[in-house]
Amino acid sequence: MSPLRGFASALIALTGGFATTFGMLFKRKPTIEYPSVKKQHAPRFHGLHELRRYADGKERCIGCELCAIACPANAITVIGAENAPGDRRSPGERYAARYEIDELRCIFCGLCEEACPTDAIVLTPRFEMADYRRGSFVYAKDRLLVPPQAGVGTAPDERPNGIPADLGTVAEQKSTVDIATGYDATNRGHILKTERRGLAG
Repeated sequence: MSPLRGFASALIALTGGFATTFGMLFKRKPTIEYPSVKKQHAPRFHGLHELRRYADGKERCIGCELCAIACPANAITVIGAENAPGDRRSPGERYAARYEIDELRCIFCGLCEEACPTDAIVLTPRFEMADYRRGSFVYAKDRLLVPPQAGVGTAPDERPNGIPADLGTVAEQKSTVDIATGYDATNRGHILKTERRGLAG
C-alpha cells in the first residue's frame, strides 16, 4: 500500500469518527438527573420485597415457610406461630412471628413470590436499597409489612388454611407492560409511581 493511499484511508476513518462524534452532540442525552428523575423500570422488575395485608389489616402471611424453602440463596427466615383466639394476626391457624429477608444474599429470582400460597410476599419495582452497614440489609417484618390501610382483598377466614380468593391477581397485574397498572399491583410500586418528581422512560 502506498503512503498516499494509507493517508487517504486514515483520513476517511478519522472523518467518519468525527462525524459520529458531532452527530451525537445534537442528540438528546441519555443521562438522567438522578435522584430527582428516576429510571422507570418495567412492572415485572424484581426489586425490594414487601409483605401484603388484607383490607381488614390481617397479614396475608400464614407462616408456612414455603418461601424460605423455595429460596435458592437461603436468604429468607420465617418462624411461624399459632394465632391466639383473641388476637388473630392472619387467617388460618398460623402467622409469621418472625419474617426476615437478607437482601444481600437475595438474588431477586422471584421464587418466593411464586411459592407463596397466599400472595403474601411480592417483589416490587423499588430498587433503592443502598446503605452503609451490612445489618441494614436484613429486612424484618417492621420494614417489609405494608401499613394496614394498604391492604387489599377480603380475608378468607371461612376458607381452610387461609387461601385467598384473589390468589394470582398480583402476578397477573404485574405481567402487563403498562406502567400505571403494573406499579399499582404493589404498595411500594404505587408509592414509587406517585412520589417521583420526574420520570425517565
